[in-house]
Amino acid sequence: MKRESGERSYPIWILFNPKHPISHENWTPILSEIQDKVYRKINTRIETANIYFRNVVNDCRFVPNTLNWWAPEVTKEIELFKEIALVYRPTIIISLGAFAFEFLRRVYEIKPEKGPKAWSTTNLGIEFERSIEGFDINKTNIIPLLHRVEAGANFIVNDHLFNGKDSENYYRHVGANLADKIIENKDRLDIWIKQTSVPINSFSATLKASHYT
Repeated sequence: MKRESGERSYPIWILFNPKHPISHENWTPILSEIQDKVYRKINTRIETANIYFRNVVNDCRFVPNTLNWWAPEVTKEIELFKEIALVYRPTIIISLGAFAFEFLRRVYEIKPEKGPKAWSTTNLGIEFERSIEGFDINKTNIIPLLHRVEAGANFIVNDHLFNGKDSENYYRHVGANLADKIIENKDRLDIWIKQTSVPINSFSATLKASHYT
């Protein structure tokens, strides 16, 4: 598995646990909802080819567990990511799952530091709501999401309760909230598909040429 893909200079980053890679259970359906709302509201789409994806750690063996939450290797990864983020200053970093979220909190020195059981799906939902309410285009915004929607797990956003049996509405609701913030700041985000236009004279010449062939 590649450690990273996309462009570091792009304003949107996705950080994920290598044990739970990007799939149709986490990021893909949310992106579809974002694109749908963006297109309906401002008639354009996000250039997704440049979104920066990165594994939290470069080896699955370093992913913390309840007995070994933050190994020295993870501390090194935190310092490495901090250096990269300081250079490129992304506007939005979306974390998928508890590990990726707590990793980012430690990168940005958000206290108190939490353990592996602190970030239940309910608590991640609360943090998602806070991140949307406090969204600031002038700083890096950490947006926590689930690495997958599990049966029996509750995710609460704006007093809406979602669980594994309601995954489609979770994707729709989360995607809509993210889309709203992106649309509000559309003129400050260089993330849009560039429209290529064909000069009218060139188009006319092409029609004439095709007429005589």
